[in-house]
Amino acid sequence: MELACYSLFAVRLVNTEEPARGKDTLTSVEAVRDLLESTWSATRHITHADVARFRSVRGQLRAVFEAAATGNETDAVNLLNPLLLEFPVSTQITGHDHRDEHDRPLWQMRLAEHPSKATVGYAAIGLAFYLTEFGVDRLGVCKAAPCRNAYLDNSINRSRRYCSDRCASRANVGLHRARKRLEGLHADRAQREPPTTPTPGTPAGDTRTGG
Repeated sequence: MELACYSLFAVRLVNTEEPARGKDTLTSVEAVRDLLESTWSATRHITHADVARFRSVRGQLRAVFEAAATGNETDAVNLLNPLLLEFPVSTQITGHDHRDEHDRPLWQMRLAEHPSKATVGYAAIGLAFYLTEFGVDRLGVCKAAPCRNAYLDNSINRSRRYCSDRCASRANVGLHRARKRLEGLHADRAQREPPTTPTPGTPAGDTRTGG
């Protein structure tokens, strides 16, 4: 697994909260375990202290996405670096369970298992690898209000603006309705305003006043 793939963990962590909607699903030990998934042995050691830790890091990671989404690349990097220092993780080479067509191990780098305190570092280092490999502008925040979910833009031309097809559809419907309302206002105004009539004795379109 490429280390950048751990960036999806950062996205999932950030999106456990929807500030504009007042929703927060990261409120218990079980919620953190669900976030980490059963594939990580650290889930067995999660405590209430980890809940507060994950919630704190979540806010810092959201700030990284927000800075990146507004084009503040340096701010995004400066917000991410302290997390890498605070929650360091280590890597290891694995692959002995996977073989190629010549029965050789498919070695790859992945993050080593850590105590629960360090697992928040998985999100930070995964996002750091993704940022440096694909660019800061690949980190986005959904533009379909009130949704502000984070996402990773993997589009070919870096054109993604929404976290999901559902939000994209809702935004397009909203824009269509706004255009229809504007067209209706213009039509209503045109009906209410009488047409301009030329001054008697002055040909239509002649603006000369004479002298």
